[in-house]
Amino acid sequence: MITNFFVLSPRGDTVIAKSYRSKSGVGAHERSHTEAFFRKVKFWDGVAPGTPGMDTTLGLGSGGNKLSADSLSGGSGEGSEAKDSKKFGDAPPVFVMPDGYSYMHVKRNGLIFGCATEKNISPVVVIELLSKIAKVFKDYCGTLSEESIRKNFILLYELLDELLDYGYPQVTQTENLKAFVYNEPIVVSAVADTGKMINPKTASASAVHKPVISSVNADGKKTSLAANQKNEIFVDILERLSVLFSSNGYVLNSTIDGCIQMKSYLAGNPQLRLALNEDLIVGKNSGSTSYSSGVTVDDINFNDCVNLSEWDHGRTLSFYPPDGEFIVLSYRMTGEFKTPFRIFPSIEEVEPNKLEIAVHIRAEIPDNHFGANVSIEVPLPHSTTAATCNVVSTPGATGVNAEYVSQDKKLVWTLKKFPGCTEQTMRAKITLSGPCTSQIRREIGPINMSYEIPMYNVSSLQVRYLRIAENMPGYTPYRWVRYVTQSNSYVCRL
Repeated sequence: MITNFFVLSPRGDTVIAKSYRSKSGVGAHERSHTEAFFRKVKFWDGVAPGTPGMDTTLGLGSGGNKLSADSLSGGSGEGSEAKDSKKFGDAPPVFVMPDGYSYMHVKRNGLIFGCATEKNISPVVVIELLSKIAKVFKDYCGTLSEESIRKNFILLYELLDELLDYGYPQVTQTENLKAFVYNEPIVVSAVADTGKMINPKTASASAVHKPVISSVNADGKKTSLAANQKNEIFVDILERLSVLFSSNGYVLNSTIDGCIQMKSYLAGNPQLRLALNEDLIVGKNSGSTSYSSGVTVDDINFNDCVNLSEWDHGRTLSFYPPDGEFIVLSYRMTGEFKTPFRIFPSIEEVEPNKLEIAVHIRAEIPDNHFGANVSIEVPLPHSTTAATCNVVSTPGATGVNAEYVSQDKKLVWTLKKFPGCTEQTMRAKITLSGPCTSQIRREIGPINMSYEIPMYNVSSLQVRYLRIAENMPGYTPYRWVRYVTQSNSYVCRL
């Protein structure tokens, strides 16, 4: 199936590499090949190598983005090559290199999980396999990072021996791999002991980043976490919003993609019962009346481990949680819902070569919630020569900053904390190299906004309870539930 597997760091260093077969005595996992693959991903030129008119030197073609020694060493060619590559966007997950191999990859936490194959195989299967490998690595290391992989490379190579056999997938489930893996993970950083926290009803955000098996520290000794392992289960209700606003601030299109994600550390693998809103309606054409105030979702997809015998009459799920992180269900909502932020832009031409842009954002979430790590980007015309920003901020907002990034020709406005029921405004004065024409006006925007809202969800989907199905005396697990709303594509036209 696959010829080799490798994991690359954000700098392009090979962290893990394993070859399963080679062609003509040359393995595509060798350093020169992974370097060429990384250069192609980093500086994607939009052209697949090996096509007519392309240079067949290892890694890159002559399609307008060939890297010279000067560009790799930080010479004068670097800036022009970077500008040329930006217009093509990111590299696709599958492409062919001049060495004759098809390369496929996924990105997780800045790391690149990739493989090469000379066979004509289904790319979807390989992408799913790479995602599974990344998930298993995270389950066994606790957190997925370059440091955790380097410290646990013996464990991860042992996992690879069980995951893949001669390039073919064998066992990819975390719970099934436990019987064949004997090395213990080395924890990268200490995890907070939730039992000693001031508020016992709150768990540290890093508490979920624990290995699914007992762990040791860098000295090879058992950690206190492994010695005092609690029966815990973490539940995340994640929602990603895709919203398109008109220039007047009206919603043109809106979608919620949500999921309920769990990570179990329960001993004995007991059966769980998860109950959602009793008034939950699945499907817009399910016969619900117009006066129904229930939560309506377009569709729901359940995990294979879920028992749906009580779903229709009680909106209750029962299942045996598998080891590691897994998605219990995913759902999708389209139509009208109350957006957490409203964007109101305006553009005014004060002089033939000067513009004033104002972006007004209103937070329509309750005042006891806030948007975290908010970022607003406003692309400007290529003829922009200078820009100054001024922010009108209301009390409660922290980490407010606005600047003009001349290299990318855009305004970047960031807020560490955007309180609910408040309004923020940014005004910018733009100077152009020539008169402002209709073509230049079309180069402004669209406005892109990214954010995260903790302990808040737009759909009003709630977990009523999470219980152990059987009555087990003395078995008192800790149950942690977290709601997170994130922006997927939050765009406003200008």
